[in-house]
Amino acid sequence: MKPNIHPGYRTVVFHDTNVDEYFLIGSTLKTERTIEWEDGNTYPYFTIEVSSKSHPFYTGKQRVLHKEGRVANFTRRFGQLGKGAKQ
Repeated sequence: MKPNIHPGYRTVVFHDTNVDEYFLIGSTLKTERTIEWEDGNTYPYFTIEVSSKSHPFYTGKQRVLHKEGRVANFTRRFGQLGKGAKQ
């Protein structure tokens, strides 16, 4: 591999602002903000709006909408066009 072409990999604290949860994860994200973590060390800090703790899919609050099949959708949209032309 070529030297000095890969971004630096470091541990970053992500803050999900929707549910006020903090995650300590390895990342190549660049940020100037820092925060002191529970272990007493200082880590880079980045805020996010959605994570697995707040996303509706992972929390079980997602509404599942019944989607029609492709043929049924086509028939619904264009089925009346053929009937009007024959008469």
